[in-house]
Amino acid sequence: MKILITLVTLLILSTTLHAQEDGWIPLFNGKNLDGWKVSENPASFSVEDGVIKIDGPRAHAFYVGEVNNANFKNFEFIAEVKTMPKANSGIFFHTKYQETGWPNKGYEVQVNQTHGDWRKTGSLYSFNDVKEVHVKDGEWYTEHIIVKGDHVTVKINGKTVMEYIESEDKNRPENAGEKRIDSGTFALQAHDPESVIYYRNIRVKILP
Repeated sequence: MKILITLVTLLILSTTLHAQEDGWIPLFNGKNLDGWKVSENPASFSVEDGVIKIDGPRAHAFYVGEVNNANFKNFEFIAEVKTMPKANSGIFFHTKYQETGWPNKGYEVQVNQTHGDWRKTGSLYSFNDVKEVHVKDGEWYTEHIIVKGDHVTVKINGKTVMEYIESEDKNRPENAGEKRIDSGTFALQAHDPESVIYYRNIRVKILP
């Protein structure tokens, strides 16, 4: 029994060290929404078979866990995502928890292949939009967001589909408010009752 406990301990230690070596830290434990706080309609988010399922009216799940005190400035964020037909969602960064409405702070990176909104997956919503569709509904893909300084890069399945440098944006609207590079947490979006989306393997790498 002692040998078994020792082996398990070594395995856990090895896994932890590996996570530290490659720099990627999980934000979702694959079991429940511990570390996340859902606004408006909590029932829109559930966990099934190690996956976050989004299905229901508007809500946002904000990361409020212990990693970096839920405050990120320069980082790489990656998640595996699957959209169902006509689904719309988004991944917010540099945001903060709010009880209702669309997040006022931070940027949204779009998740949408076939929803009516012409801004498609990879868009930095309304600041640098992507019209092309790079993946199909019903298939898992990776959405990778990199923020260094005021430079934002979005990769879909490893392919760069959007780059944005805030200081070089000559068309930036005057009423952008807190939709800007700053620091903050992440949020996942439930957009509407007809949008079904799945997220898994959500991780972050904190950059200098």
